[in-house]
Amino acid sequence: MSLPTIDEKYFANFLVDLLNVPSPTGFAEPAIAFVEKELSKYKQLQLSRTRKGALIAKWDPSTGFASGRKSDLPPVALTAHVDTLGAVVKEIKSNGRLKLSRIGGIQWNSVETEGVWVIPSKGEPIRGSVLIDTASGHVYGAKAAETPRDDDHMEVRLDVRTTSERETRALGISVGDCVAFDPRVEVTDGFIRSRFLDDKACVANLVAAIKSLADAGQSPRRTTYFHISNYEEVGHGAAAGIPADAVELVSVDMAVVGVGQESDEFHATLCIKDSGGPYHEGLNKKLRAIAEKNQIPYKTDVYPFYGSDGEAFWRAGGDVALSLIGPGIDASHNYERAHMDGLNATTNWVMAYLLSE
Repeated sequence: MSLPTIDEKYFANFLVDLLNVPSPTGFAEPAIAFVEKELSKYKQLQLSRTRKGALIAKWDPSTGFASGRKSDLPPVALTAHVDTLGAVVKEIKSNGRLKLSRIGGIQWNSVETEGVWVIPSKGEPIRGSVLIDTASGHVYGAKAAETPRDDDHMEVRLDVRTTSERETRALGISVGDCVAFDPRVEVTDGFIRSRFLDDKACVANLVAAIKSLADAGQSPRRTTYFHISNYEEVGHGAAAGIPADAVELVSVDMAVVGVGQESDEFHATLCIKDSGGPYHEGLNKKLRAIAEKNQIPYKTDVYPFYGSDGEAFWRAGGDVALSLIGPGIDASHNYERAHMDGLNATTNWVMAYLLSE
């Protein structure tokens, strides 16, 4: 049986819209709600939330069998995360500007001059930009180039009239408020460039796979849980929330592209080992066989500076076979880029896995 057709226009539109929803870790509720609203269109899915705020979509395929019988195979799960890198207000400086504390592994030199939204706990978001505190070349001369790009020297210049801590606080801004960096999404010639493709691209893989199967009148071979995580970037997203009866877990997250890596933007990738150690050999072999049977272009790779939500579940005592697949993403935790070839390959791999035994 051939795999259902992917609606590439839908995929791109959904991904662009999701990328434009601010969702730094700890403040990812808007993105969770966005995905929840989209998945609510599919009556095959039973949606619920964990107490931690993650989204669970359960697809029981029993109604998809002509006989109405239930699958005799145990359930499986897939997970991807909507939370992203970002920051919170660490300090309101005497000049009215903001000092930040980073969320996740964002690199200061990659966001210098980037636009941001400061999102107060009360009130409307306020626009600003990230600069070094010696930004003006006509004032600081060579010192501007020599200033370290670090927590002590980067600040947010707000696009409102404020020159003091008192004036900034009067705007409703407080220490701890969310700061979301602009994604700068652009779709061109098959490529999608944006911050935070890690891991919103893979959430789109799962949603597109669900849509393709539903549109084709097909169901997963066994009961499947789709877990949309909201704390992955700080290491504990899926530590809780994967249903206990799942026997396999496929973590769908970006593949690392760069010097010394096998992964590229035009294939899906199966990660064999990352910083947390090797994944489950038996499930890896199963996924390879599924890809080869369905002629899905994939590579295998090892990621030295990487951890996944699946490993968070393992560390928390989760008893599942675990594998990691995903599309190649260039310049991870920087200004990222993916290609539809790799994104389609990952969506097809997800569908083929759902249809397998």
